[in-house]
Amino acid sequence: MEAKRLDLKGSASLGDMEVVSRVLQGEKGLYEILMRRYNQTLFRAVRSYLSDEDDVRDAMQETYLKAFAKLDQFKGNSAFSTWLVRIGINEALQQLRKRRLMRVHPGVISADQLEQVSDPGQMNPEQHTIQGEHRRLLEQAIDRLPESYRAVYMLREVEGMGVADTAACLGLGESNVKVRLHRAKDMLKDLVWSLHARGPAFEFGNSHCDRMVEWVLARI
Repeated sequence: MEAKRLDLKGSASLGDMEVVSRVLQGEKGLYEILMRRYNQTLFRAVRSYLSDEDDVRDAMQETYLKAFAKLDQFKGNSAFSTWLVRIGINEALQQLRKRRLMRVHPGVISADQLEQVSDPGQMNPEQHTIQGEHRRLLEQAIDRLPESYRAVYMLREVEGMGVADTAACLGLGESNVKVRLHRAKDMLKDLVWSLHARGPAFEFGNSHCDRMVEWVLARI
């Protein structure tokens, strides 16, 4: 079944609550706005718990379907991104329970598993290679953090989410978020930290974003 795509020009500036309201009134295609707006945030949240690319994709797809089904329950008491991330984290934890994995085992990630989908900008091949290697080192170091610290680090430092929103997503106190973030930073090796690439890690955009949007729109 092919997803029906709408011309979203002029709609991208709509606030989350207005988009939600219009989707609930029957404009299902506008759900694409919310997916594209928060694909990156949701990916990084789910990626904090699941390391397998297929598992992450499946969890994101289920999250969007569940969020759509429960959209009338979103009352705007928190940011839509916070509400969505909470659903995503619950879905990731459910997948872990299904596989009888109570914790993520962070192994070394290959270049194939961490496909770079963003445009690195105007860099020569040598700069491109160096940046890619720095990013892989950082991502491997993050994957070696304990799950409870990795989730905080991903939301705060990689995604740039505020302390209050991070606390709400993870069900923690704000002081606990701050403590875990500080400890997470201490756990990262000084060498890898010094090689931190300027570009954001764990990106989810371009073709990945398009495929996620098309898959969900075809099923709602």
